[in-house]
Amino acid sequence: MSQDCEVLVVGGGPVGVKMLAELGHAGVRTVGIEMWPEMWKQARAVHFDAEAMRSFQSIGLAAQVSELTSPMRHYRMENEVGDTLLSFATGQWEPQAWHGQNLFHQPEIDALLRAEVERLPSVELRLGTTLLEIDQDDDGVHCHVKTVDGTRQTITARWVVACDGANSTVREALGIPAENLGVDDPWLVADGQLHGALDMEGDMVLLGRHTRPALFIRLPGDRARIELKVLQGDDPDEIVTPEGIARLSKGLLTPENFTPDRRSIYTFRARVAERWRVGNVFLAGDAAHQAPPLFGQGLCAGMRDVSNLVWKLRLVADGRAPESLLDTYESERRPHAWYWVNEAAVMANLVQTTDPEVAARRDAFVLAEPEKGFPADPALGPGLHAGSVDREAGRLSMQPMLADGTRLDDLVGRRFLLAASPQLLAELPELVRTALENDPEIAVLTSPEHVGVLLDSVVSSAVLVRPDRYVLGTAQTARSLEDLLRLLPLESGLPDSPLTATSGVRHV
Repeated sequence: MSQDCEVLVVGGGPVGVKMLAELGHAGVRTVGIEMWPEMWKQARAVHFDAEAMRSFQSIGLAAQVSELTSPMRHYRMENEVGDTLLSFATGQWEPQAWHGQNLFHQPEIDALLRAEVERLPSVELRLGTTLLEIDQDDDGVHCHVKTVDGTRQTITARWVVACDGANSTVREALGIPAENLGVDDPWLVADGQLHGALDMEGDMVLLGRHTRPALFIRLPGDRARIELKVLQGDDPDEIVTPEGIARLSKGLLTPENFTPDRRSIYTFRARVAERWRVGNVFLAGDAAHQAPPLFGQGLCAGMRDVSNLVWKLRLVADGRAPESLLDTYESERRPHAWYWVNEAAVMANLVQTTDPEVAARRDAFVLAEPEKGFPADPALGPGLHAGSVDREAGRLSMQPMLADGTRLDDLVGRRFLLAASPQLLAELPELVRTALENDPEIAVLTSPEHVGVLLDSVVSSAVLVRPDRYVLGTAQTARSLEDLLRLLPLESGLPDSPLTATSGVRHV
């Protein structure tokens, strides 16, 4: 089979370049293509959560990313007359050992990721390269492209990952429809610099004004963003002027205190692609899902797609796991993403209502039940843990900060983690213990100072954590731990492993 690379990533936005960086750290030979010859200079996403920070940690960029972000310390929602409906602190450190909500200026993060890709030997990003057609056969996936100078060529890969945005060329070429979970609404998004203090409490403020719904966000340094719903009768040329922004924001941002450097009218959509895989082509990021920006989960969801898919591609590419492992990508990620898109769509209907009666009912509900202002994190859909009754299976694991200031993931790397009490590990058959010790894909930690807090969080004597930091399962007895280990999607020396029997690969 003649292929130019194992993986071809279509799209050079933050999700696509993050995938290149993760594949580069995994040593997977990868090419990325991006139609624009230069990096996009304007911000789109502005927020990611602690889980995303943890994924930057996995490729050694967390410290640099932290320098470019500011923690979001206060979230608030107010109504038409300025009454606060919801207010809570968000600056605390999450169980992920990072700040829970982080704000950033996207071009800075994009530049950091591209620099990381540039230094990694197994990956490259080809700018000014546009995908024209895509087809696949037994020899691979053939991507027919055109470079900025008009040269046409074909790049053949074993797998293709489409990270080419909401208007995905790949998704359209494959004829994949999208499920619509909400109402399409145009919003004006304005980014710029603040001058002096601003009389607005909170770092992220939902302005639930039925006369003009809006969202205000403080960004690192002196930057800020405001998003304003476009209403019938608005003049699209007037509302993007500094004077128009002052009018729409009801005097919050004026030509005196705010200088916009980017103004765009976007249509906020709630979409989830009905299929995320066709043959050896996968969708990720906005190509797979788009959500209104109410919970800041758009980019976060794309980062999760990357983290879920990269370790599976690596194991299959290395011959350590069967190709069937890749079937779990869509089954795990689509329901998780669907949950957040749906929650954002529901909240969008409440926040951006222009009906005063609906707004009044919303205000009363939020005041009465403020704890429902932010949804609980969902578990992954059925995949590796399908059929499990373990309450922790498919949920994101916590990450302890150790006594010496080290984070647990730094000890584990991009491997599975088996955290267990020394007593439980000693009860395993010697053959199983030996297989664990000899498997480079599994980190085994038993020291209470390393994993005591993690085990307490799942109320178990053992927990098996995947490379993307989601829990595969927990165990209380040696027998249940043996059963759990057999779920590992690895060719291994573990006895009676169903994947060992079917993969055709053995330890040497």
